[in-house]
Amino acid sequence: MQDGVEVCIKEWAELADEYKDLEIKHKEYRETLEKLLALQKKCSSGVTHQKYRLGVIKKLIKDVEPLNKDEKGEVQDLNKDLLRRTGQLEQMQAILPIKSGRYLRAILGNVDCSILDKNEKYRYKEDYEQFKLIVNLIGGIVAVVNYFLNYRVLDILFMFLIVWYYCTLTIRESILIVNGSRIKGWWRLHHFVSTVVGGVLLVWPDGPAYREFRDQHMLFFVYVASLQYLQYLYQKGVLYRLRSLGERSDMDITIDGFHSWMWKGLGFLLPFLYIGYFLQLYNAYTLYLLMQNYEVGWQVPALALLFLLLGAGNIITTSMTIPLKIRDTKNPLLKYRFTRLDKYFWNHRKRRDTVNQENPKFGEDVTRILRRSNSVLGRNSIREDDLKEDVDDSGSQTSEEAELESTQDIIEEVVQVDDKKEL
Repeated sequence: MQDGVEVCIKEWAELADEYKDLEIKHKEYRETLEKLLALQKKCSSGVTHQKYRLGVIKKLIKDVEPLNKDEKGEVQDLNKDLLRRTGQLEQMQAILPIKSGRYLRAILGNVDCSILDKNEKYRYKEDYEQFKLIVNLIGGIVAVVNYFLNYRVLDILFMFLIVWYYCTLTIRESILIVNGSRIKGWWRLHHFVSTVVGGVLLVWPDGPAYREFRDQHMLFFVYVASLQYLQYLYQKGVLYRLRSLGERSDMDITIDGFHSWMWKGLGFLLPFLYIGYFLQLYNAYTLYLLMQNYEVGWQVPALALLFLLLGAGNIITTSMTIPLKIRDTKNPLLKYRFTRLDKYFWNHRKRRDTVNQENPKFGEDVTRILRRSNSVLGRNSIREDDLKEDVDDSGSQTSEEAELESTQDIIEEVVQVDDKKEL
């Protein structure tokens, strides 16, 4: 037998053995995947149910008027627990598939855009940030070249770049929102309006009115590109610090304007932002004058309204965000909104022990309510010596909160956990 045939037969036999192992692994993978998908559905429905019940409790607690300081303390603790549980559910939902919004479904169809791997999510977000920075720098360079060369073909290419950039940006942002980013409200609408602006500029025919506005718009975009670069550097640093402190989500992104978390070092950036916003209003005013001086098509009044909307929307939103941030800094519950909620919570047991000593009847009422509830954790959390352990300890207490307890309490909890494992 020839050596070549012998080698081929030998390689095929070894490959067949490898395929047999691969077939077994693939079968195991398929079975695990089916179990995973079934478990995902159960977890998603469980999170939805928890959020619905939390909403009901929040509505009920708004109508509660505490009759004494003991009831007021219970209501305050319950509000803290509701905030913490909301954060815990958001953390669960971050690694569960989420249905895409209407905009994504209209463009991509009914496709699951959830990224379940945390590292892949963060990588996609970083790619989004780099995309914004690179395209804005390229657009600024093209605008400078167009300002000096004044070629219609280059103008059309530049306008097409604007339309493509904002269309792509809205799609990428929608995918990021599905995966946990929190951009919403005006800053999301801003990109849709900017897409329309680029489309109208693209179909605006050449003429005296266009040439008069063209140079102003090119210089305006150069300023916007420079402002985007400053915003990127500033917001990147702020987000990094807040993520390190656990006060912002890893999926939060830089946005085209001022947001509530951009507070430290704002004195440097805010004047540049307002200059850009007033330049948008100036563009609207210039287009209005062109309507008075030239015979123009529908593009000019449409652009005037769109630039007016962008400028006014940016100014109003930024001006409203600043006092809201000042108000939030005075809110004592501000810290409970952050993701790492557990490190801010104190043990309710200390307050309830004090209440039991001062008002034993109220403590007995709380104990009776917990014992009559349908919650197994609630009933098990009550010790025989009249509520020495709080329901929160076994129901929702985290590992970091246990550090607030005494050494004896920690030992008792560890023993209880070991006993449960043995059973």
